[in-house]
Amino acid sequence: MVSILKAKKEIVEIGKRMYAKGYVVASEGNMSIRIGENRILITPAGKNKGFLKEKDLVLVDLKGKKISGNLAPSSELKMQLFVYQKRKDVNAAVHAHAPYSLAFACARIPLAQNLLPEVIMFLGKIPLTPYATPTTEEVPSSLAPFIEKHNAFLLENHGVLTLGKDIFEAYNRLEMVEHLAKVNLLCKILGKTEEFSKESLDKLEKLKTV
Repeated sequence: MVSILKAKKEIVEIGKRMYAKGYVVASEGNMSIRIGENRILITPAGKNKGFLKEKDLVLVDLKGKKISGNLAPSSELKMQLFVYQKRKDVNAAVHAHAPYSLAFACARIPLAQNLLPEVIMFLGKIPLTPYATPTTEEVPSSLAPFIEKHNAFLLENHGVLTLGKDIFEAYNRLEMVEHLAKVNLLCKILGKTEEFSKESLDKLEKLKTV
């Protein structure tokens, strides 16, 4: 696991990338990194993620108690804590409102996923989770049936959540989901979507790293 000083730098960097890509605007989105066994460093509520400073970040324990930081933790703290409580293998989580993914989430249309080899090999299935009121316990409840076996989630009318062994893996998975959503939309415009045959899919499944 990374030190708190390194984690602060990484979150600030990923915030800049997310904002530059248009994955978040205004105060949208949140990120966190596990620090040791029972603590996470998380983004603050109400701050633009593209302009974060290291001093803005908040350290909390896995029960949500603030340990350090001048600002309030993200309003989606319950969702972030739930990830670490359920997944010991996860050390970072990223939530964004990337527009193509968000459009599918708002339309409540699952992504056609057997289109790109990289998605199958490096990301795995992306469930569409039931709508849950943001900031509430409804969000962890909506994730509960899926959290143990998946690393990316399309949240109805809410956006995308991706997990990783570190924040760069979590962010790369976010990029992959957004790219897949864009490809899905273009296929719909073209009027045709060809998913992999079972034979091709079986070959790709053997190459999976997730």
